[in-house]
Amino acid sequence: MINRRNIQLIAFIAIITFSIEARSQEKITSVTPIFKDGLAQVVPEFSDKKTWINHQLWVETEFDTDGDGKLDRMHVDVIRPCQTDSGLKLPVIYISSPYYGGLSLSEKLNWDVDHELNSVPPPREFHDEIKTRNKRLFLFNYHTKIWVPRGYVVVYSSSPGTGFSQGSPTIGGDNESLAQKAVIDWLCGRANGYKSAKGDKKVEAYWSTGKVGMTGTSYNGTLALAAATTGVEGLEAIIPVAPNTSYYHYYRSNGLIRNPGGYIGEDVDVLFDAISSGDKSIREYSRANIRDKEMAEGMDRIKGDYNDFWASRDYINDLGAVKAAMLMSHGFNDWNVMPEHSYRIYEALKDKVPTQIYYHQGGHGGAPPVDMMNKWFTRYLFGIENGVENDPKAWIVRENGNRENPTPYEDYPNPDAEDVELFLTAGDPVKGGLTVNKQFDQGKETIIDDASISAEKLAKAEESDNRVLYVTPVLTKPVHISGVSSIKIKLSCNKPAANLSVYLISLPWDGGGKKNINSDIITRGWADPQNYRSLTDSEPLEPGKFYEMEFNLQPDDQIIPEGQQIGLMIFSSDSEFTLHPKPGTELTIDLDSTSITIPVVGGKQAFESAVE
Repeated sequence: MINRRNIQLIAFIAIITFSIEARSQEKITSVTPIFKDGLAQVVPEFSDKKTWINHQLWVETEFDTDGDGKLDRMHVDVIRPCQTDSGLKLPVIYISSPYYGGLSLSEKLNWDVDHELNSVPPPREFHDEIKTRNKRLFLFNYHTKIWVPRGYVVVYSSSPGTGFSQGSPTIGGDNESLAQKAVIDWLCGRANGYKSAKGDKKVEAYWSTGKVGMTGTSYNGTLALAAATTGVEGLEAIIPVAPNTSYYHYYRSNGLIRNPGGYIGEDVDVLFDAISSGDKSIREYSRANIRDKEMAEGMDRIKGDYNDFWASRDYINDLGAVKAAMLMSHGFNDWNVMPEHSYRIYEALKDKVPTQIYYHQGGHGGAPPVDMMNKWFTRYLFGIENGVENDPKAWIVRENGNRENPTPYEDYPNPDAEDVELFLTAGDPVKGGLTVNKQFDQGKETIIDDASISAEKLAKAEESDNRVLYVTPVLTKPVHISGVSSIKIKLSCNKPAANLSVYLISLPWDGGGKKNINSDIITRGWADPQNYRSLTDSEPLEPGKFYEMEFNLQPDDQIIPEGQQIGLMIFSSDSEFTLHPKPGTELTIDLDSTSITIPVVGGKQAFESAVE
């Protein structure tokens, strides 16, 4: 029997316990993000990773792409400070990826590129599938370590048909945009999340403020842009790093079948196989309906024309709903996802939403400095008025510069850059000239194709029948190129089809010696002369007939030092990027009707001053 004194003692203990818990609770929830100089600071109470809460769930989407008659669910992994279980709500940094379930880079997946143009390629071989993971997926903890201590929740998800996510990979299809939208809807309380892939026990994002930012590199950066194209409420800012913004521009170039650098023979169906790491029970359906039907019927490895299949995987066609602020990042010497991918989206959005662009002189990847990203996310996710929207729009790492210390510019291209047209003077098989003065009666010069000779070897050769090369005088002053160069060319071919490769180079070729390792190549581009009229309409060339075409090279911002020469090299097959037909195809260039236009800071006057 409990007497009155015992009841009083129990009540007293309960009051004391409640008081202690309340004070403990008050101490936890009093921890909040800290800001200084417009940046979110590292908070000691958020920094002990042993106290972080990590859990996974599945978010229901609005599509079914694996044919099971049920809405696909995306696997989501959450890492958040423990204080979010005591009433603290925080914004979210979200990264979506096809890579968390593994990636196959076997060259056995790739197409054979050793065949004639306009011909059916040899059938593609296949190898063993990616093994299904049973354990927790691999995550890029780089983002966790940066953002959780600064007061963000970090969320990861696997894209459709990869890792533990349901659905089918489509390589740029609508479901890859809607998958991220579903996760953001869940973070904002508008979609359902579940504790398991097939269960009905719901999970809520009670710790989310409903403000989301996305980032990621390469495919992950593509998915950030894809999410923004849906116009989903709550996605406030994106920082895509080297994103693929058009699968046509990734696997084709001005009508030409061209693989990304370093992945000879890769195409959209190869990437499908490389990332298909989802449940094996749904892979057969995905292969049959996506890879072997939609892709096989639409990708076209014979003509290489732009068509409805490619248009549906080109994000520039889906920018109408974008509301998120965007900081874009890319390398000028990224020959995998080439710099045009970021530039074309930046140009399309810079008058519509807050935008900035960060370029470095390196290759694939390379995020902006952490403080730059921090300032961006602090402004748009926490709402701190730090003035980032008034900062310079372009940040460029100069040659041999520190990526943490880019040079600010009013915009990209440099507003002081003006197009300078350079004309050719004869010189084959050694070297011709490049001059600002229009030339006449220069005649014609011929290239003999040989895919076995590398572009580097052609550029270094004193003379060659396999390329034509035209150079400026030796520069007496630096020349700053900023923007997009373009070529006008008039040519004929002795066969119905030919590859066309154009390089703008800095000579003498150094091979990464005293100069910046990437500075031998200023910019380059590729085209199919059969597409001289348009990207959507190609026709076999009539041997001996001359055709005129014009196309852009890749964007660049580079200062060519004094003592160098700027060279225009034109050749046919590029061993690293194009198909490899048998040697012997001849391309003849009409010199009087061919010119290269380069954007020079200071315009024609600055260029002429540098070549005096």
